[in-house]
Formats: sequence, structure tokens, C-alpha cells
Amino acid sequence: MSILRTLLALFFMFAGALHFIRPEAYMQIMPPYLPQPLLLIYISGFCELAGGVGLLIARLRRSAGYGLVALLIAVFPANIHMAINHIGVAGLALPAWLLWLRLPLQMLLIAWVWACALRQPFDRRAKLPDLET
Repeated sequence: MSILRTLLALFFMFAGALHFIRPEAYMQIMPPYLPQPLLLIYISGFCELAGGVGLLIARLRRSAGYGLVALLIAVFPANIHMAINHIGVAGLALPAWLLWLRLPLQMLLIAWVWACALRQPFDRRAKLPDLET
């Protein structure tokens, strides 16, 4: 599980860094009804970076997992906006089916975060209660 967790952490850190390196790419997919889109891009990028780092630190892992799940839910409207309006990534036109495929992939990312950060591991040392009284 540590390899999958490390890959997930690197994914979020890379994605978070891109929010600061190429914010214009994210501006394209921001729904027009959201206020201060650039600020929201920087906030989400920071949260992705912090969440990715948090996945690698055992005592922060659970909090990072909850934060990343919340973030993935929060950015879902931008993914819907992107699919409905056929907005490509960084100026590249993408086929409509690929834009719609992003939506269920978001659920897979949530499941990956859940598996790596939030699922309670089975504690083999836990003892069953003594039934004899």
C-alpha cells in the first residue's frame, strides 16, 4: 500500500504545483459563477500540495485524506463545466468522451484516497472481548 500511497502523494503534489506554474490552464475550466477564480486556483493548488505531503506523514495521513476527498468533491463542478462546454486542457482540444470520462475518474481518485488514507487497517493484535463471565 505504501507504493500506491506514494504514487498518489506524488500525483497530488505534481497537480498542485501545476496550479502555480500554469494557472491559466485552470482558468479555462473555472465555472463563470465562481468568484475570484485565480484565488480559487491557488487555494486548490495549495490544498493539493498539502494533501500530497500529508499522505506521506503517518500522523497527518487521515486528515490529509479527508481534505483531499473534500477537495475532489469541491472541484467536481469544474470538471462538469469542462465536459458540458467541451473545454480542452491547456488549449488542447480533447474529444468529448474523454472530458466525460474525467467524471467517473474523479470517483476513482476518491476511492484511491480512501484506500490509502482513510480505510481502517485491520489490527491483528486486537483482542476479542472475553465472553466468559
